[in-house]
Amino acid sequence: MRALRLCLPALLLASTAAAAADTAIHGFPPALPAADLVLRDATIATLDPLQPEAQALAVRGGRIAAVGSDAAIAHYIGPHTRVLDLHGAFVTPGFIEGHGHLLGTGTVLTELDLGKAPDWDGIVAMVKAAVAKAKPGQWIVGSGWQQSKWTHAPQPNVDGLPLRASLDAVSPDNPVLLEHVSGHAVFANGAALKLAGIGHDTPDPAGGTIVRDAQGDAIGMLRDTADAPVYAAYRHHVESLPPAVQAARREHALKLAMQNEVSKGITSFVDMGEDFATVDWLKQQAARGIPLRLYVNIAEEPVAALDAKLASYRSIDAADGHFTVRGIGEILSDGALGTHSAWFLKPYNDDPGITGKNVTSMAEIRQIAEIAARDGFQLSVHAIGDRANREVLDTFQDIFTKDPSAHALRWRIEHAQHLDPADIPRFAQLGVIASMQSIHACSDAPFVVQHLGEQRAREGAYVWHSLIDSGAIVLDGSDTPVEDTNPIAGFYCAVTRREGNGTAFFPAQAKTRIEALRSYTWNNAYAMFEEHELGSLSPGKRADLAVFSGNLLTMPADQILRTRVLYTVVGGQVVYQRPGAQAWKHGELFAPMPEFDHVN
Repeated sequence: MRALRLCLPALLLASTAAAAADTAIHGFPPALPAADLVLRDATIATLDPLQPEAQALAVRGGRIAAVGSDAAIAHYIGPHTRVLDLHGAFVTPGFIEGHGHLLGTGTVLTELDLGKAPDWDGIVAMVKAAVAKAKPGQWIVGSGWQQSKWTHAPQPNVDGLPLRASLDAVSPDNPVLLEHVSGHAVFANGAALKLAGIGHDTPDPAGGTIVRDAQGDAIGMLRDTADAPVYAAYRHHVESLPPAVQAARREHALKLAMQNEVSKGITSFVDMGEDFATVDWLKQQAARGIPLRLYVNIAEEPVAALDAKLASYRSIDAADGHFTVRGIGEILSDGALGTHSAWFLKPYNDDPGITGKNVTSMAEIRQIAEIAARDGFQLSVHAIGDRANREVLDTFQDIFTKDPSAHALRWRIEHAQHLDPADIPRFAQLGVIASMQSIHACSDAPFVVQHLGEQRAREGAYVWHSLIDSGAIVLDGSDTPVEDTNPIAGFYCAVTRREGNGTAFFPAQAKTRIEALRSYTWNNAYAMFEEHELGSLSPGKRADLAVFSGNLLTMPADQILRTRVLYTVVGGQVVYQRPGAQAWKHGELFAPMPEFDHVN
């Protein structure tokens, strides 16, 4: 022991000398593996409770290597590291489109944008101009109109809807299909109705309505399932095109849609329904490389086909985490408020003769739910009216009682817009996700009270805050192409509930800023079963993030809509950079920059 005590100082001196020599040669602390990408001088909201704020982050191998201060992350910068100096810009987890229609979005970007027309006359003028450029017999297609937003009602009209005579006058030979903004109705001209086989004696189909004038003639408005024959006629036209043309159209629509999404800060997209053939095609496209993560639901298939084929389509994190199929939806239990086809417990205030439509029978929805539970699939059911929501909750509850394992499948109600107060706590109690779109509240606000009355609207319309307080998971999204996919508009509506005229629509139901951000990020990741990979900026998670010009958590509410996306990063790759972003400096928050051209 005495010898050891005598040797110990000499050993310590030798160790210290060796460490000093190593520091002189190699530096200290030891060099960290270089990052592929570093963001610094940023304002980062990580949504990670262990480190909610940061100044910089490092990305390596498609995942977040570290978050921290500029000084700490500087150790990750190597000779080949791409460094983005953000000058205080705001960084969040990548926004997730919680409910959208991907190919529909791309297709709409090639069609007439009817939402720009101030009234029916403006729409007719747009159709007339399109006919002048079209070939004989070519279909004229547009979308986005909403009669309640027109500056004045057309004359003559049926329930505020135009007659088709004015449309027939400018397009007697070209069939015209004009989709309502809700996606639950179309307006067709005479040529399109003829091709669809809809005439004076055609009966209303189950779950749909052919709107007629006093003489019983179809005016052109087809609600819910009544529009199926017109869509079938249009599909027949498209399928008659040469295969190469059809393929080019579909690929172009997909490209437009993806460019549109990443330009808005969207890094993942929940597609609410494709048939088996389209899912096969999308999986092939994903394998070739796409900039967006897709979570695709199966829909538009008969019950028998789902029963036979559903399980074989399960696909988790294919294409390096860019493609997943594990859900069915959206199955339509009712229509939309704007078309008086949302299904309510009591009649509409402004149309006491109707309570809306049950579009897909509850018996069929139950069959689909049983298949989903058997095969371990998430189920998403569209329900807007209070009766539709109650009927779906009752069906889910019954399935869960018979098969408790189905609780873990994270079933969802899409929209959940109008709830009877008694049903609000049932979402949390049953573990049902409320997949809501904040932007719908601001868009629909001008006619909600008119349709439902003040009390019903106040107690049950878009009650995000009540649902969150009850413990429910509330998502956000846009239902694109029903609304612009831009999450900034949805975020603004979530925290202000302001209509276009500045009036607040029952503001007690507004979300806090952090609730709104979570709805678009972590909550949507949870609904995709990806909360351990996405939804927060935590070391080890996939490096999906968005960079915005303004701090959404602190900026004045009236400036939120002026915020712009500077960068979108998916898996550590910059998939969108706003023109002029590299020249952006703190203090130039709203400096004019050229808009992203998602069409070209």
